[in-house]
Amino acid sequence: MMVSPSSIIIILSLLLIDLLSASWAATDDSIQDRFYHCINFNTNVSIPFSEAFFTPNNASFSSIFQSIAQNLRSLDQSRSKPELIFTPLAESHVQAAVMCAKDLGIQLRTRSGGHDYEGISSSSVKKSQFVMIDMSKLRSINVSIEDNATWVQTGATIGELYYRISEKSKILGFPAGLCPTVGIGGHLTGGAYGPMMRKFGLGADNVIDARIVDATGRILDRSSMGEEFFWAIRGGGGGSFGILLAWKLRLVPVPPIVTVFTVSRTLEKGATKLLYRWQQVADKLDENLFIRVLVQPINSTDHAATRKTVFIGEFSNGFLRNRTIQTSYQALFLGRADRLLQEMKKRFPELGLVQEDCIEMSWIESVIYIALYPRNTPIEYLLQGGTVYNKSKFKAKSDFVKEPIPEYALEGIWKRFFEEDTPLAIWNPYGGIMSKISDSEIPFPHRKGTRIMIQWIIKWQNGDEERTAKHIDWIRRLYDFMTPYVSKLPRLAYVNYRDLDLGILDEKNNANHSSVLQANIWGPKYFKHNFEKLVFVKRKVDPNNFFRHEQSIPTSRLVRWK
Repeated sequence: MMVSPSSIIIILSLLLIDLLSASWAATDDSIQDRFYHCINFNTNVSIPFSEAFFTPNNASFSSIFQSIAQNLRSLDQSRSKPELIFTPLAESHVQAAVMCAKDLGIQLRTRSGGHDYEGISSSSVKKSQFVMIDMSKLRSINVSIEDNATWVQTGATIGELYYRISEKSKILGFPAGLCPTVGIGGHLTGGAYGPMMRKFGLGADNVIDARIVDATGRILDRSSMGEEFFWAIRGGGGGSFGILLAWKLRLVPVPPIVTVFTVSRTLEKGATKLLYRWQQVADKLDENLFIRVLVQPINSTDHAATRKTVFIGEFSNGFLRNRTIQTSYQALFLGRADRLLQEMKKRFPELGLVQEDCIEMSWIESVIYIALYPRNTPIEYLLQGGTVYNKSKFKAKSDFVKEPIPEYALEGIWKRFFEEDTPLAIWNPYGGIMSKISDSEIPFPHRKGTRIMIQWIIKWQNGDEERTAKHIDWIRRLYDFMTPYVSKLPRLAYVNYRDLDLGILDEKNNANHSSVLQANIWGPKYFKHNFEKLVFVKRKVDPNNFFRHEQSIPTSRLVRWK
């Protein structure tokens, strides 16, 4: 049998890697050194160690590790940190990282924007040894107005994406999240909802191609990966199937002028009845209209209120300080104010929206507004990348609601909110086109029948373990209280608000019996019946479970599909 010259080269390269591996194993070289030399051997572009490799002994390690970490809990001493941070400068470097990690028997974790709620893209609860791939230097964005599409590398933030689209067109946008510092890489792997989802669906619904490094080190696009693989990466959660390099996104039409408003109501102004009414209509409004509700306790200056459920009195500096609940209705309408006012008068007059509440602006300006930045913030601020100020520790949970939560249950929420300093709940409306897309179109299953999604958050500044445990215990008790009023069998959750309370896999062997039982708890909560297909795809594309973390998709054959 004839052997081609190219085949001989490949065979010799593999033999040389094996020899190098044996040589490394016989020396005292560190994982960092071995990984560095392997990367340079497997790429055409050599990389100076100081430019892309950062070890715990390096002066820059801590600043890079902490730079875009949104949840400071990921920095806790109880978690293991990466043995090495590698910031690839080219796609071939990511390929090399996969091949070298497999060769050296070390795990990889990948970080794009740092918004992983449980921090498992950059730290390990299970004390695993791993290298972190920081994608922040792969952030190019190529917008094509002619094709109504854009290629965006996964290290870019959605704020950067929105800005670059607006540079090219005032009548095109993209329907993704509300927080501009979220990394586009991980954002779309979980679905990516935002203020235009009722009109255009999720960000993941508008992905038309992708580039990914698979478990063998190959770079695949939609054509070469196949439709099952492509299905899994759009909403099936990050860190299970490969390392995303870039997404190709379908741009959507936006009007030259949109309208926004924020109207707040406190308990003494009828907030409870108003929120109950909003639940009845929010998913039935014009699909061009998105109204979310932000709920939080605030200090009150209204001393005329008499209901005991409204206030909790406490002494501060000798004076009685009262607190109430504020509900803020924040909206984006894809149209002018006159049409918005007509819709609100017809469908939701209880809010009492008037012309003076409405602000007309461009779509890109509405991104700044919805993100709660000050009105005078220039749109160039979206180019700040992953920079976030006033970071904190936090714990979050999520719920999907199919029937309006009754007023007495809302009052139970208020009572529990008064127990904490800075709790926050964000209520997001569904309906519109979200109810028309099949729940198996992509892994994200929360479609028809869903009225709203609630995100529960508690934040606190640095504190000891006792203080952290107190806050986490509070949100768990709130979550238990909500059980009768939210989705059931299973109680659903949003994978991009990852919650390790739902279960943790055995990372070394997620096919064992206990891990399968754990996965069968959290898997259907995130993905419903789509979880079984995700396991099927995982077995097919990563049978040795190279890409894994505390809640990655398992490979166990005890989960059936087809």
